Amino acid sequence: MERHLNFINGSWVPPQSGDYYRTHNPACPTQALGEFPCSLAPDAVAAVDAAVAAQFAWRDTPGPARGAVLFKLAELLESSKKELARIVTLEQGKAIGEAMGEVGRAAVEARYMAGEASRPLGQTFPSERAGFTCSTVLEPIGVVATISPWNFPVITPVRKMAPALAFGNTVVFKPASLTPRSAAYVVGLLEKAGTPAGVVNLVIGSGAAAGDAIVNDCRVRGISFTGSTAIGLRIYEKAARRNAVVQLEMGGKNPAIVFDCEDLEFAAREIVSAAFLCTGQRCTALSRVIVAESQADALAEKIRACVSHIKVGDGLADGTTMGPLISRAQFEIVADYVRRGRESGCKLLAGGHPLADDPDTQGYYFAPTVFDEVPPDSPLATDEIFGPVLPLIRVHTAEEAIAIANSTRYGLAASVFTSRLDLSQRFVAGMESGMVHLNHGTASQAHVPFGGRKDSGQGAFSIGPTARDFFTTVKAVYGKW
Repeated sequence: MERHLNFINGSWVPPQSGDYYRTHNPACPTQALGEFPCSLAPDAVAAVDAAVAAQFAWRDTPGPARGAVLFKLAELLESSKKELARIVTLEQGKAIGEAMGEVGRAAVEARYMAGEASRPLGQTFPSERAGFTCSTVLEPIGVVATISPWNFPVITPVRKMAPALAFGNTVVFKPASLTPRSAAYVVGLLEKAGTPAGVVNLVIGSGAAAGDAIVNDCRVRGISFTGSTAIGLRIYEKAARRNAVVQLEMGGKNPAIVFDCEDLEFAAREIVSAAFLCTGQRCTALSRVIVAESQADALAEKIRACVSHIKVGDGLADGTTMGPLISRAQFEIVADYVRRGRESGCKLLAGGHPLADDPDTQGYYFAPTVFDEVPPDSPLATDEIFGPVLPLIRVHTAEEAIAIANSTRYGLAASVFTSRLDLSQRFVAGMESGMVHLNHGTASQAHVPFGGRKDSGQGAFSIGPTARDFFTTVKAVYGKW
């Protein structure tokens, strides 16, 4: 059993408590993958100490030199893609092809942010007084806590740490306790890339023990979190009490609106792909379909046909397109929602059952599930299930579709499938979401802002140029010569 450590001040160190926990393969829960630190507050304090001590030297490191570390990180991610993807599949469960894509996307985002390190933008302003100059400069906010989820254990940490480092901040990184091996591997690559001691620090452990200690430390000036809305809002409250800035990427209940669409087969393929990738366990998954009654029967049949081609199995097995759920707890949540949907009379089109008699030994597999004729106020249509469950909601007008799309607490992403330009414009204008995708699934790009509204997000968007808005602060400079 391999034992893994925290990374603090440039060294791999055991937790001060001396305790460890084990992670397991969700495709074979009896298979233990490794032992990881049960870090407590003293470990968090040590990591923040190291980040504080390293911050000024890293801030004063020229931007191109900081960027060079990230360019090297991108190279290392690409050269280790197969090995890291296998680790992701073993501890998270997703199909190996998805894991390979995740690592590749992380390299692309690291490379983009490496370039941003050489572009520390500021502004100059004409003065209203003769002999004066007026300008602004951007400076790093200081020590940043990055807290990442288990569903994307490579891309999300890179998405947070790369801009933090590019703009001169130091990092204390707390990964999800279900997927710590991927996180430790990424930090190891940053070490190989030449990150100075203390600039990046890794603390593995529970959110209650290690995470809260990091969030509550007054020396941590910014917190970038991706995860559930409930936890994100708690972090927001803690940060507000000491006036720290937050970047929160939280839950979603993302609609796909299908209205006057000429190519329903294409729409169905895009919807099914976006709904069931990562076993539906992603914040941008399409998790409800709002379809015009006139096209509902045809679309439902095409979605059902697409779902029938999904091959569920071990993510490392050839041909697998959907892996297991991450844990027994997530498995039970999905099973409960499906049970409630069936009991409430929703029409089951596909799936609706576990694929293992004994999930605790055979894996947390659940059949990709589709319901039709789901009321818009059903829990299937309003709650973030975070699993392979897709409800279809029928409507008669575009206005009704927009109203239902906006009726949940979330506002992360949406897709619209229509052949009418006027309708596409109405849907884009009417959607209360941070991202709208026209005639394709919810696939983002590495240079375009990513974020949500309402209970899906708070603070500056990530990815692309908006990352600068969170990881830097403005200083106004007035001069007289």
